[in-house]
Amino acid sequence: MSSQTRHKGSNAERSRHRNRQAVLGEIHRAGAIGRAEIARALALTTQTVSNIISELCADRMLLEVGRRTVGRGLPAMQYALNPEGGYALGIEVRPDAVFAALLDMHGAPVTTARVALTDTHPDAVMGQVAGLYRDALTQVPAARSRMLGAGIVMPGPFGVTGISDQESDLSGWQEVDPKTIFEEAIKLPIVLSNDANAAAMAERINGVAQDINTFAYLYFGAGLGLGMVQGGQLIKGAFGNAGEIGHIPIPGGKLESALSRLSVQQHLQAAGKPVSDIETLEALFEARDPDLMIWLDVAVAALGHAIGIVENLLDPETVVLGGAMPDNLLDYMIAHVPLPEQSVANRPDNDRPRVQRGTSGRMTATLGAAALVLNSALTSHISPAL
Repeated sequence: MSSQTRHKGSNAERSRHRNRQAVLGEIHRAGAIGRAEIARALALTTQTVSNIISELCADRMLLEVGRRTVGRGLPAMQYALNPEGGYALGIEVRPDAVFAALLDMHGAPVTTARVALTDTHPDAVMGQVAGLYRDALTQVPAARSRMLGAGIVMPGPFGVTGISDQESDLSGWQEVDPKTIFEEAIKLPIVLSNDANAAAMAERINGVAQDINTFAYLYFGAGLGLGMVQGGQLIKGAFGNAGEIGHIPIPGGKLESALSRLSVQQHLQAAGKPVSDIETLEALFEARDPDLMIWLDVAVAALGHAIGIVENLLDPETVVLGGAMPDNLLDYMIAHVPLPEQSVANRPDNDRPRVQRGTSGRMTATLGAAALVLNSALTSHISPAL
């Protein structure tokens, strides 16, 4: 959590809930910290902080982790988040699978799971999601009474739009309210996001973008999405559909027709090499399969086109690639992409790479979904919405 995402508490005008959030956020940022330091950082009285810390310790949200000498006087007790003090569920719905992750208060995954999906209509998806949640609670019984909420990520667009009914869409979801459906199915507070935004925030919280305030995240789901972070905040659009970059026209079609997991699977299927999982795709690349290399030649050209659009539109410090694509393919694309010279990002005074791979891996959006829940519990400054 950067200094830009912290907010001050107050002794009168802010609610008790906001002050609890502020204290939790400051402890999360520091790792371990004393009461007086929290009070100074948040402009709260020491007594107010002491009361909040007593409540949080009683709620098992915090742990005492020893004393540290600061100047004269009695060494100050240090407090840290209790990893078992709260849990967040992350669910990612893709056209072919549902992924789940349960994160503790430190943001560490304690369970992960995947189930194949053959029917993407809401009722079928809800059955799978409810089952994954039950399985997670069976594996971690202590989480049952300490759930903070669930983050749900899905491919966009949300609602009926002019780019609905694409191959990477989820059938039957355009005219329903996903948030309400998930809340009824698993009885938890829900944060809903598209997959690219969740992936971007995962990198912002725990990945390569932890210290980057403005960046773009090109997310490989079934299609291609774009998460945009400006000044530490997600750019979401009026209806949560900002970043639908996969539908931008390029010579020969649309961007995700040349640059997405769906496009590489279709290309290899046409060559008589069906690929249904990341491991097979990874192995084909290691063997330098000629059909895959043909696809990559087209994909890196499309990637260069996409990066030029993103750089000149957003002026990011860097563009991050990640999602459901093998690391070795992403590294190859980054090494061979023809970066456009006519770009505002082509400048000598930015010491960051123009393009880099994210570190969160293929479950980036799933982990990001749960991280959005944790983030909303620990700070009220970064918005967790769509």
